[in-house]
Amino acid sequence: MLLDNKTAVVYGAGGPIGAAVARALAREGARVCLAGRTGATLNRVAQEIQAAGGEAETAQVDALDGKSVDDHADALALRAGSIDVSFNAIGDRDREVHGTPVLQMPFDQFAGPINHALRAQFLIARAAARHMVTRGSGVILAITATTARQALPEVGGTGVRFDAIESLCRQLASELGPSGIRVMALRTSGIPETLADTGGLFPDYGTGSGGMTRAEFIDWLQNKTMLKRLTSLSELADVVAFMASDQASAVTGSVVNVNCGAVWG
Repeated sequence: MLLDNKTAVVYGAGGPIGAAVARALAREGARVCLAGRTGATLNRVAQEIQAAGGEAETAQVDALDGKSVDDHADALALRAGSIDVSFNAIGDRDREVHGTPVLQMPFDQFAGPINHALRAQFLIARAAARHMVTRGSGVILAITATTARQALPEVGGTGVRFDAIESLCRQLASELGPSGIRVMALRTSGIPETLADTGGLFPDYGTGSGGMTRAEFIDWLQNKTMLKRLTSLSELADVVAFMASDQASAVTGSVVNVNCGAVWG
């Protein structure tokens, strides 16, 4: 297995991406700590991992609270002996700005998703790295999206948010590389399992349609990819597990495109 004897912490593990990644890491032999705000959801994922023969524990952590993140990382490192992998799948808070033109948007609304994402990523990475440097190894991973490189109208600060996370990862990789720590972002497109059908319309993002159903939105997304399909949760999770492993030991400071060719480079 790729991650035998590794300790991995997944923030936002109660969400679909975090849960899928946690399962993949556990399947590859990692001891997984599921961190998030909702205990019941985390416990359900942990039970699924344990039922499949994996090792999992849970912790309620506020990723926007530096003390909460640091205290959890300190306790985990003391108990487990190390933090080898840190993955951030904290959910976005920018859906409410989609469909609103920038000229009609207050700055605080535009900057909200950026501030939320950068604060969480910085605090999570810093807490893990402080323990990784003492061992001279570790992997820090973040999720971004194609809007970091493929500009769309009426998405507020979403694209800037993902671009900023990628820039932060490059900065961290540069500073932490001499200590043996690798830092990467994985850039996704729309993942169908994460797109809930609320019965409402998705914004048209400048297509002039006035809004799209879930099925129309998925069709629109996959037609923008080279493979003419979208990435599944299991595909994304498998890539995360590989990038966290020693088989990807030469990769850092990079953005890994896991989006069926929605963007290049």
